Amino acid sequence: MAEGHSYAFDDGAVPGHEVAGEVVATGTGVENLAIGDHVAVLPFLTCGECVACKTGDAVGCTAFGMFGAFGVTGGYAEYLLTNALWCVNLPRSLSFDDGALVEPLAVSLRAVRASGIQSGDRVLVMGAGAIGLAAAYWARLSGAERVVMSATSDRREEIARAIGVDAFILPEEGRTFAEQSAEALGRPADIVFECAGVAGSLDQAVSAVRRRGMIAAPGFCWMPDTFSAMPAMMKEATIRYTNMYDTREFEIAIGALDNGHVEPRAMITDTVPLDNAPAMFEELRGRNNHCKVMIKPW
Repeated sequence: MAEGHSYAFDDGAVPGHEVAGEVVATGTGVENLAIGDHVAVLPFLTCGECVACKTGDAVGCTAFGMFGAFGVTGGYAEYLLTNALWCVNLPRSLSFDDGALVEPLAVSLRAVRASGIQSGDRVLVMGAGAIGLAAAYWARLSGAERVVMSATSDRREEIARAIGVDAFILPEEGRTFAEQSAEALGRPADIVFECAGVAGSLDQAVSAVRRRGMIAAPGFCWMPDTFSAMPAMMKEATIRYTNMYDTREFEIAIGALDNGHVEPRAMITDTVPLDNAPAMFEELRGRNNHCKVMIKPW
């Protein structure tokens, strides 16, 4: 958003879609929650009655909306009104900071589940943002033999290694991306997770994946992109796009953290009170070393 993507907020809008909190009131007929419960919240507003809603697939609801976006008030606030259907209980062993990490973890979990990853696979993750870091985390938990991350700078290399990345590659003059990736992995990647979301990334992913390999792409590229289909066809590569998550993926992410796999906490680089959020956003507009900044409403 700070770098000119098409997704933006109007003046006065309240952002925030990565949310955890305490239930302080419930509406008529709510049975799955009680006052005092701690929850991680899927940022969805839906009808609650259709097949998609009842099976946890909110994006398939024809009335789908999302808080913290498209003019709907979000989570950068003391209170938030949401659907009970999209609240997932957070064990008391986990903090609200952990709960706020569940959303980006679930984004990448969907991509990892869609990739068909198997124990022993060698994995390349493109992009060292929260989604790429989370993809590396899930690849490691899924039994990947080796996980390599690529980025345009080394600002998040320390975080990546804390999460379980084996090697971190940067652009090198005179060497192709595929050459660097194959050297770091020991062979072409079985699976590439394209999490950078920038123009040209898919072509790079195809160059690095093995014959009949998988490219899973949860990265959002907001700008028009060109793609050369022939190299992908020659390799018989599979390209699988994924978008968002469902209730089950939130539950799996919470379960992983609750079982002690808390490496994603390394993504949290600062915590600020709500009143200081504007100043932090100004800092984030430029190049910085932050990954996830938590906002405390109280």
